[in-house]
Amino acid sequence: MLQQRTIEIIKSTVPVLQVHGEAITSRFYELLFQKHPELLNIFNHANQKKGRQQAALANAVYAAAANIDKLEAIIPVVKGIAHKHRSLGVKPEHYPVVGENLLLAIKDVLGDAATDEIINAWAEAYGVIADVFIGIERNMYEDAGWEGFRPFVVARKVEESSVITSFYLEPEDKKALAKFKPGQYVSVKMDIPGQENTHIRQYSLSDATGKSSYRISVKKESGRNAVDGIVSVYLHESVKEGDILHLSAPAGDFYLNTTSEKQVVLISGGVGLTPMVSMLKTVASEQPERKITFVHAAINGQAHALKKEVQEIAEASDHITTHFVYESPLDEDLDYTKTGYVDQAWLKEILPIRDDAEYYFCGPIPFMQVINTALLELNVPKENIHFEFFGPASDLEKESIKA
Repeated sequence: MLQQRTIEIIKSTVPVLQVHGEAITSRFYELLFQKHPELLNIFNHANQKKGRQQAALANAVYAAAANIDKLEAIIPVVKGIAHKHRSLGVKPEHYPVVGENLLLAIKDVLGDAATDEIINAWAEAYGVIADVFIGIERNMYEDAGWEGFRPFVVARKVEESSVITSFYLEPEDKKALAKFKPGQYVSVKMDIPGQENTHIRQYSLSDATGKSSYRISVKKESGRNAVDGIVSVYLHESVKEGDILHLSAPAGDFYLNTTSEKQVVLISGGVGLTPMVSMLKTVASEQPERKITFVHAAINGQAHALKKEVQEIAEASDHITTHFVYESPLDEDLDYTKTGYVDQAWLKEILPIRDDAEYYFCGPIPFMQVINTALLELNVPKENIHFEFFGPASDLEKESIKA
Protein backbone atom coordinates (compact mmCIF):
# COMPACT_ATOMS: atom_id res chain seq x y z
CA MET A 1 0.00 0.00 0.00
CA LEU A 2 1.27 3.43 -0.91
CA GLN A 3 1.31 6.29 1.55
CA GLN A 4 -1.34 8.94 0.90
CA ARG A 5 1.34 11.60 0.39
CA THR A 6 2.99 9.42 -2.26
CA ILE A 7 -0.33 9.06 -4.08
CA GLU A 8 -0.84 12.83 -4.04
CA ILE A 9 2.64 13.49 -5.46
CA ILE A 10 2.27 10.90 -8.23
CA LYS A 11 -1.13 12.32 -9.16
CA SER A 12 0.41 15.80 -9.36
CA THR A 13 2.87 14.57 -12.01
CA VAL A 14 0.16 13.35 -14.40
CA PRO A 15 0.02 16.62 -16.44
CA VAL A 16 3.81 16.58 -16.73
CA LEU A 17 3.78 12.98 -17.99
CA GLN A 18 1.18 13.89 -20.55
CA VAL A 19 3.59 16.45 -22.01
CA HIS A 20 6.98 14.84 -21.41
CA GLY A 21 6.12 11.14 -21.28
CA GLU A 22 7.74 10.10 -24.54
CA ALA A 23 10.83 12.22 -23.90
CA ILE A 24 11.24 10.42 -20.57
CA THR A 25 10.77 6.94 -22.03
CA SER A 26 13.10 7.71 -24.96
CA ARG A 27 15.79 8.80 -22.52
CA PHE A 28 15.03 5.73 -20.40
CA TYR A 29 15.81 3.35 -23.26
CA GLU A 30 19.00 5.25 -24.09
CA LEU A 31 20.22 4.82 -20.53
CA LEU A 32 19.03 1.23 -20.28
CA PHE A 33 20.86 0.06 -23.40
CA GLN A 34 24.00 2.04 -22.57
CA LYS A 35 24.28 0.31 -19.20
CA HIS A 36 22.81 -3.05 -20.17
CA PRO A 37 23.48 -3.71 -23.87
CA GLU A 38 22.60 -7.37 -23.33
CA LEU A 39 18.94 -6.31 -23.15
CA LEU A 40 19.12 -5.46 -26.86
CA ASN A 41 18.70 -9.22 -27.28
CA ILE A 42 15.17 -8.93 -25.88
CA PHE A 43 13.74 -5.69 -27.25
CA ASN A 44 12.34 -5.27 -30.76
CA HIS A 45 14.75 -2.97 -32.59
CA ALA A 46 12.16 -2.03 -35.21
CA ASN A 47 9.70 -0.84 -32.57
CA GLN A 48 12.51 1.12 -30.92
CA LYS A 49 13.46 2.83 -34.18
CA LYS A 50 9.84 3.72 -34.99
CA GLY A 51 9.19 5.03 -31.48
CA ARG A 52 6.45 2.50 -30.81
CA GLN A 53 8.11 1.04 -27.73
CA GLN A 54 8.67 4.49 -26.29
CA ALA A 55 5.06 5.52 -26.95
CA ALA A 56 3.67 2.33 -25.45
CA LEU A 57 5.76 2.68 -22.30
CA ALA A 58 4.83 6.37 -21.97
CA ASN A 59 1.18 5.40 -22.24
CA ALA A 60 1.60 2.72 -19.56
CA VAL A 61 3.44 5.08 -17.18
CA TYR A 62 0.79 7.75 -17.69
CA ALA A 63 -2.01 5.25 -17.02
CA ALA A 64 -0.26 4.03 -13.88
CA ALA A 65 0.17 7.58 -12.57
CA ALA A 66 -3.42 8.56 -13.33
CA ASN A 67 -4.72 5.43 -11.58
CA ILE A 68 -2.14 5.15 -8.81
CA ASP A 69 -4.87 5.11 -6.17
CA LYS A 70 -6.79 2.35 -7.98
CA LEU A 71 -4.26 0.22 -9.84
CA GLU A 72 -6.88 -2.47 -10.39
CA ALA A 73 -8.28 -0.20 -13.12
CA ILE A 74 -5.22 -0.75 -15.30
CA ILE A 75 -5.01 -4.53 -14.86
CA PRO A 76 -6.19 -5.12 -18.48
CA VAL A 77 -3.32 -2.92 -19.72
CA VAL A 78 -0.89 -4.67 -17.39
CA LYS A 79 -1.98 -8.08 -18.62
CA GLY A 80 -1.42 -7.11 -22.25
CA ILE A 81 2.11 -5.94 -21.47
CA ALA A 82 2.72 -8.94 -19.22
CA HIS A 83 1.88 -11.31 -22.07
CA LYS A 84 4.60 -9.64 -24.15
CA HIS A 85 7.04 -9.79 -21.22
CA ARG A 86 6.41 -13.48 -20.65
CA SER A 87 6.83 -14.27 -24.34
CA LEU A 88 10.13 -12.36 -24.42
CA GLY A 89 11.50 -13.86 -21.21
CA VAL A 90 11.35 -10.78 -18.96
CA LYS A 91 12.05 -11.92 -15.39
CA PRO A 92 11.70 -10.37 -11.88
CA GLU A 93 15.41 -9.51 -11.81
CA HIS A 94 14.93 -7.12 -14.73
CA TYR A 95 12.56 -4.85 -12.81
CA PRO A 96 15.11 -3.17 -10.48
CA VAL A 97 17.25 -2.34 -13.54
CA VAL A 98 14.24 -0.79 -15.28
CA GLY A 99 13.27 1.17 -12.16
CA GLU A 100 16.74 2.60 -11.68
CA ASN A 101 16.97 3.88 -15.25
CA LEU A 102 13.39 5.15 -15.35
CA LEU A 103 14.05 7.35 -12.33
CA LEU A 104 17.28 8.62 -13.90
CA ALA A 105 15.38 9.42 -17.10
CA ILE A 106 12.74 11.37 -15.18
CA LYS A 107 15.49 13.38 -13.50
CA ASP A 108 17.35 13.98 -16.77
CA VAL A 109 14.28 15.19 -18.68
CA LEU A 110 12.60 17.23 -15.95
CA GLY A 111 15.79 18.61 -14.39
CA ASP A 112 15.24 20.66 -11.25
CA ALA A 113 11.47 20.13 -11.53
CA ALA A 114 12.09 16.51 -10.51
CA THR A 115 12.62 17.23 -6.82
CA ASP A 116 13.85 14.63 -4.35
CA GLU A 117 10.29 14.34 -3.06
CA ILE A 118 9.00 13.49 -6.56
CA ILE A 119 11.80 11.02 -7.29
CA ASN A 120 11.30 9.29 -3.93
CA ALA A 121 7.55 9.08 -4.52
CA TRP A 122 8.08 7.55 -7.94
CA ALA A 123 10.58 5.08 -6.50
CA GLU A 124 7.99 3.94 -3.99
CA ALA A 125 5.24 3.82 -6.61
CA TYR A 126 7.42 1.93 -9.09
CA GLY A 127 8.07 -0.76 -6.49
CA VAL A 128 4.33 -1.33 -6.08
CA ILE A 129 3.67 -1.29 -9.83
CA ALA A 130 6.57 -3.69 -10.46
CA ASP A 131 5.16 -6.09 -7.89
CA VAL A 132 1.84 -6.09 -9.77
CA PHE A 133 3.62 -6.98 -13.02
CA ILE A 134 5.80 -9.61 -11.38
CA GLY A 135 2.80 -11.29 -9.75
CA ILE A 136 0.79 -11.45 -12.98
CA GLU A 137 3.78 -12.63 -15.00
CA ARG A 138 4.57 -15.31 -12.40
CA ASN A 139 1.15 -16.82 -13.01
CA MET A 140 1.66 -16.60 -16.77
CA TYR A 141 5.00 -18.41 -16.56
CA GLU A 142 3.37 -21.14 -14.51
CA ASP A 143 0.56 -21.53 -17.05
CA ALA A 144 2.79 -21.43 -20.14
CA GLY A 145 3.32 -24.59 -22.12
CA TRP A 146 7.07 -24.53 -21.55
CA GLU A 147 9.83 -22.33 -20.16
CA GLY A 148 12.00 -20.16 -22.36
CA PHE A 149 12.51 -20.78 -26.06
CA ARG A 150 11.93 -24.27 -27.41
CA PRO A 151 13.45 -25.60 -30.68
CA PHE A 152 11.02 -26.28 -33.53
CA VAL A 153 11.71 -27.87 -36.89
CA VAL A 154 10.42 -26.15 -40.03
CA ALA A 155 8.41 -29.10 -41.33
CA ARG A 156 6.92 -27.20 -44.27
CA LYS A 157 7.41 -23.81 -45.88
CA VAL A 158 4.50 -22.73 -48.10
CA GLU A 159 4.25 -19.59 -50.24
CA GLU A 160 0.75 -18.21 -49.62
CA SER A 161 0.96 -15.02 -51.72
CA SER A 162 3.50 -12.71 -53.34
CA VAL A 163 4.48 -11.39 -49.90
CA ILE A 164 3.32 -13.94 -47.29
CA THR A 165 4.81 -17.36 -46.54
CA SER A 166 3.62 -19.91 -43.98
CA PHE A 167 5.94 -21.94 -41.77
CA TYR A 168 4.67 -25.20 -40.25
CA LEU A 169 6.65 -25.76 -37.07
CA GLU A 170 6.95 -29.08 -35.23
CA PRO A 171 8.65 -29.45 -31.82
CA GLU A 172 12.09 -30.98 -32.17
CA ASP A 173 11.56 -33.05 -29.01
CA LYS A 174 8.32 -34.54 -30.44
CA LYS A 175 6.52 -33.70 -27.20
CA ALA A 176 3.00 -32.28 -27.05
CA LEU A 177 2.30 -28.70 -28.02
CA ALA A 178 0.64 -26.22 -25.70
CA LYS A 179 -2.87 -25.31 -26.75
CA PHE A 180 -3.57 -21.68 -27.57
CA LYS A 181 -6.50 -19.35 -27.96
CA PRO A 182 -7.39 -18.24 -31.51
CA GLY A 183 -5.71 -14.87 -32.02
CA GLN A 184 -2.65 -15.49 -29.84
CA TYR A 185 0.96 -15.33 -31.03
CA VAL A 186 4.33 -16.95 -30.49
CA SER A 187 7.68 -15.19 -30.19
CA VAL A 188 10.40 -16.36 -32.56
CA LYS A 189 14.01 -15.81 -31.45
CA MET A 190 16.64 -15.72 -34.15
CA ASP A 191 20.40 -15.37 -34.41
CA ILE A 192 20.94 -13.92 -37.87
CA PRO A 193 24.41 -14.00 -39.44
CA GLY A 194 26.00 -10.56 -39.43
CA GLN A 195 23.72 -9.26 -36.68
CA GLU A 196 25.28 -8.40 -33.32
CA ASN A 197 22.15 -9.09 -31.29
CA THR A 198 19.46 -11.71 -31.16
CA HIS A 199 16.18 -10.63 -32.74
CA ILE A 200 12.77 -11.59 -31.36
CA ARG A 201 9.51 -11.09 -33.24
CA GLN A 202 5.90 -11.98 -32.44
CA TYR A 203 3.85 -13.75 -35.10
CA SER A 204 0.19 -14.67 -34.80
CA LEU A 205 -0.66 -18.34 -35.06
CA SER A 206 -2.64 -18.69 -38.27
CA ASP A 207 -4.22 -22.08 -37.71
CA ALA A 208 -6.54 -23.60 -35.11
CA THR A 209 -5.13 -25.19 -31.97
CA GLY A 210 -4.91 -28.91 -31.25
CA LYS A 211 -2.67 -29.92 -34.16
CA SER A 212 0.77 -31.53 -34.32
CA SER A 213 2.39 -28.30 -35.50
CA TYR A 214 2.09 -24.55 -35.15
CA ARG A 215 1.67 -22.38 -38.23
CA ILE A 216 2.84 -18.80 -38.60
CA SER A 217 2.26 -16.84 -41.81
CA VAL A 218 4.86 -14.11 -42.21
CA LYS A 219 4.85 -11.06 -44.49
CA LYS A 220 8.16 -10.21 -46.09
CA GLU A 221 8.84 -6.62 -45.10
CA SER A 222 10.81 -4.09 -47.14
CA GLY A 223 14.51 -4.49 -47.85
CA ARG A 224 17.16 -6.51 -46.07
CA ASN A 225 18.64 -3.30 -44.59
CA ALA A 226 15.32 -2.12 -43.16
CA VAL A 227 15.35 -2.79 -39.44
CA ASP A 228 11.75 -3.99 -39.51
CA GLY A 229 12.56 -6.44 -42.29
CA ILE A 230 15.60 -8.14 -40.82
CA VAL A 231 13.71 -11.12 -39.43
CA SER A 232 10.99 -11.49 -42.06
CA VAL A 233 13.44 -11.24 -44.96
CA TYR A 234 15.69 -13.85 -43.33
CA LEU A 235 12.73 -16.17 -42.79
CA HIS A 236 11.62 -15.82 -46.41
CA GLU A 237 15.03 -15.96 -48.09
CA SER A 238 17.25 -18.06 -45.85
CA VAL A 239 15.22 -20.37 -43.60
CA LYS A 240 14.60 -23.76 -45.23
CA GLU A 241 12.54 -26.83 -44.43
CA GLY A 242 14.44 -28.83 -41.82
CA ASP A 243 15.93 -25.73 -40.15
CA ILE A 244 15.37 -24.96 -36.47
CA LEU A 245 13.47 -21.97 -35.09
CA HIS A 246 13.17 -21.20 -31.39
CA LEU A 247 9.72 -20.33 -30.05
CA SER A 248 8.33 -19.26 -26.70
CA ALA A 249 4.93 -20.60 -25.66
CA PRO A 250 1.79 -18.96 -27.10
CA ALA A 251 0.77 -15.66 -25.51
CA GLY A 252 -1.44 -12.62 -26.02
CA ASP A 253 -4.66 -11.06 -24.75
CA PHE A 254 -6.23 -10.58 -28.19
CA TYR A 255 -8.24 -13.71 -28.79
CA LEU A 256 -11.70 -14.88 -29.73
CA ASN A 257 -14.28 -15.34 -26.99
CA THR A 258 -15.32 -18.93 -27.63
CA THR A 259 -17.76 -18.96 -24.72
CA SER A 260 -19.98 -16.40 -26.46
CA GLU A 261 -22.72 -17.30 -28.93
CA LYS A 262 -22.90 -13.83 -30.47
CA GLN A 263 -22.26 -13.64 -34.18
CA VAL A 264 -18.67 -12.80 -35.06
CA VAL A 265 -17.32 -10.19 -37.46
CA LEU A 266 -13.67 -10.64 -38.46
CA ILE A 267 -12.08 -7.73 -40.35
CA SER A 268 -8.49 -7.76 -41.57
CA GLY A 269 -6.10 -5.96 -43.85
CA GLY A 270 -2.94 -7.46 -45.35
CA VAL A 271 -1.10 -9.85 -43.06
CA GLY A 272 -3.58 -8.91 -40.32
CA LEU A 273 -5.66 -11.83 -41.53
CA THR A 274 -3.45 -14.37 -39.71
CA PRO A 275 -5.20 -14.25 -36.31
CA MET A 276 -8.56 -13.96 -38.11
CA VAL A 277 -8.02 -17.23 -39.97
CA SER A 278 -7.28 -18.91 -36.65
CA MET A 279 -10.52 -17.48 -35.25
CA LEU A 280 -12.49 -18.49 -38.35
CA LYS A 281 -11.26 -22.07 -38.28
CA THR A 282 -11.92 -22.36 -34.54
CA VAL A 283 -15.51 -21.15 -34.78
CA ALA A 284 -16.22 -23.29 -37.85
CA SER A 285 -14.97 -26.35 -35.97
CA GLU A 286 -16.13 -25.74 -32.39
CA GLN A 287 -19.22 -23.54 -32.86
CA PRO A 288 -20.57 -24.48 -36.31
CA GLU A 289 -23.94 -22.77 -35.68
CA ARG A 290 -22.33 -19.43 -34.82
CA LYS A 291 -22.66 -16.85 -37.59
CA ILE A 292 -19.47 -15.33 -39.00
CA THR A 293 -18.84 -12.40 -41.34
CA PHE A 294 -15.27 -12.48 -42.66
CA VAL A 295 -13.94 -9.31 -44.34
CA HIS A 296 -10.44 -9.07 -45.76
CA ALA A 297 -8.70 -6.25 -47.65
CA ALA A 298 -5.67 -6.81 -49.88
CA ILE A 299 -3.94 -4.96 -52.72
CA ASN A 300 -4.96 -7.66 -55.21
CA GLY A 301 -5.31 -11.40 -55.61
CA GLN A 302 -1.57 -12.00 -55.81
CA ALA A 303 -1.11 -10.42 -52.37
CA HIS A 304 -4.13 -12.21 -50.88
CA ALA A 305 -2.90 -15.05 -48.68
CA LEU A 306 -4.92 -18.08 -47.51
CA LYS A 307 -7.87 -17.15 -49.76
CA LYS A 308 -8.62 -20.68 -50.92
CA GLU A 309 -8.46 -21.95 -47.36
CA VAL A 310 -10.99 -19.36 -46.19
CA GLN A 311 -13.26 -20.03 -49.17
CA GLU A 312 -13.30 -23.78 -48.53
CA ILE A 313 -14.30 -23.22 -44.89
CA ALA A 314 -17.05 -20.79 -45.92
CA GLU A 315 -18.40 -23.08 -48.64
CA ALA A 316 -18.78 -25.89 -46.11
CA SER A 317 -21.03 -23.77 -43.87
CA ASP A 318 -24.35 -21.95 -44.21
CA HIS A 319 -23.34 -19.59 -41.40
CA ILE A 320 -20.22 -17.98 -42.88
CA THR A 321 -20.22 -14.96 -45.22
CA THR A 322 -17.02 -13.70 -46.84
CA HIS A 323 -16.17 -10.34 -48.42
CA PHE A 324 -12.84 -9.63 -50.15
CA VAL A 325 -11.86 -6.04 -50.97
CA TYR A 326 -9.05 -5.38 -53.49
CA GLU A 327 -7.41 -1.97 -53.72
CA SER A 328 -6.12 -2.51 -57.27
CA PRO A 329 -7.46 -5.78 -58.67
CA LEU A 330 -5.62 -7.46 -61.54
CA ASP A 331 -7.31 -8.54 -64.74
CA GLU A 332 -7.19 -12.17 -63.64
CA ASP A 333 -8.69 -11.52 -60.19
CA LEU A 334 -12.03 -13.19 -59.49
CA ASP A 335 -14.22 -13.73 -56.44
CA TYR A 336 -13.79 -10.35 -54.78
CA THR A 337 -16.60 -8.18 -53.46
CA LYS A 338 -15.41 -4.61 -53.81
CA THR A 339 -12.76 -2.54 -55.52
CA GLY A 340 -11.04 0.17 -53.50
CA TYR A 341 -11.05 0.36 -49.74
CA VAL A 342 -13.06 -0.68 -46.73
CA ASP A 343 -15.08 2.34 -45.65
CA GLN A 344 -17.83 3.16 -43.20
CA ALA A 345 -20.65 3.40 -45.74
CA TRP A 346 -19.87 -0.03 -47.14
CA LEU A 347 -19.49 -1.57 -43.69
CA LYS A 348 -22.91 -0.21 -42.78
CA GLU A 349 -24.37 -2.08 -45.76
CA ILE A 350 -22.81 -5.47 -45.08
CA LEU A 351 -22.33 -5.78 -41.33
CA PRO A 352 -24.80 -6.75 -38.62
CA ILE A 353 -24.38 -3.46 -36.71
CA ARG A 354 -26.08 -4.36 -33.46
CA ASP A 355 -25.40 -5.35 -29.89
CA ASP A 356 -25.46 -9.09 -30.50
CA ALA A 357 -22.30 -9.13 -32.65
CA GLU A 358 -18.64 -9.06 -31.62
CA TYR A 359 -16.08 -7.36 -33.84
CA TYR A 360 -12.41 -8.34 -34.15
CA PHE A 361 -9.98 -6.55 -36.44
CA CYS A 362 -6.29 -6.44 -37.24
CA GLY A 363 -4.12 -4.89 -39.94
CA PRO A 364 -1.89 -1.90 -40.73
CA ILE A 365 -2.34 1.07 -38.39
CA PRO A 366 -4.18 3.34 -40.92
CA PHE A 367 -6.55 0.46 -41.72
CA MET A 368 -7.24 -0.11 -38.03
CA GLN A 369 -7.87 3.60 -37.47
CA VAL A 370 -10.54 3.57 -40.16
CA ILE A 371 -12.19 0.38 -38.89
CA ASN A 372 -12.21 1.52 -35.28
CA THR A 373 -13.65 4.94 -36.15
CA ALA A 374 -16.26 3.39 -38.44
CA LEU A 375 -17.49 0.91 -35.84
CA LEU A 376 -17.72 3.54 -33.12
CA GLU A 377 -19.60 5.95 -35.39
CA LEU A 378 -21.96 3.13 -36.31
CA ASN A 379 -22.71 2.88 -32.58
CA VAL A 380 -21.10 -0.49 -31.97
CA PRO A 381 -20.58 -0.72 -28.18
CA LYS A 382 -16.91 -0.43 -27.22
CA GLU A 383 -17.11 -3.65 -25.24
CA ASN A 384 -17.93 -5.49 -28.49
CA ILE A 385 -14.85 -4.15 -30.30
CA HIS A 386 -11.58 -6.09 -30.02
CA PHE A 387 -8.25 -5.41 -31.74
CA GLU A 388 -4.53 -6.09 -31.62
CA PHE A 389 -2.58 -2.84 -31.51
CA PHE A 390 0.88 -1.83 -30.31
CA GLY A 391 0.78 1.61 -28.74
CA PRO A 392 -1.78 3.92 -27.14
CA ALA A 393 -5.30 2.78 -28.03
CA SER A 394 -6.27 6.44 -28.48
CA ASP A 395 -4.13 6.50 -31.64
CA LEU A 396 -6.76 4.37 -33.34
CA GLU A 397 -9.23 7.23 -33.04
CA LYS A 398 -7.15 9.47 -35.30
CA GLU A 399 -8.78 9.95 -38.66
CA SER A 400 -7.30 8.35 -41.74
CA ILE A 401 -8.21 9.02 -45.34
CA LYS A 402 -8.43 5.41 -46.45
CA ALA A 403 -8.00 1.78 -45.36
